[in-house]
Amino acid sequence: MRAIMWFLRLLLFFLLFGFAIKNDHFATLNFFFGGQWQLPLVFVILVSFAAGALLGITATFASLLRQRREISRLRRQLERAERDRGETAVAASAADAQIPGLP
Repeated sequence: MRAIMWFLRLLLFFLLFGFAIKNDHFATLNFFFGGQWQLPLVFVILVSFAAGALLGITATFASLLRQRREISRLRRQLERAERDRGETAVAASAADAQIPGLP
């Protein structure tokens, strides 16, 4: 299984490397106010991919933090409810012990 994974990684590397070699032409990026950059197309693609991955990770991280806050809030609420339930049960058993004539 390890050999298959290494083979697939090597195959992916060579495919991407071949893609980079085939796209070595320069691309012109036009910015506002007449600014321009000329970069190889593979760098433009790589930067676009990295920016998209960073944006996706940031969105996932924000969602993860929101979920953790919600989980901690619900845990505190559950602990409070269990504590109240325990106090109610103790009070009820104490009341039952004080009433004479109950079996």
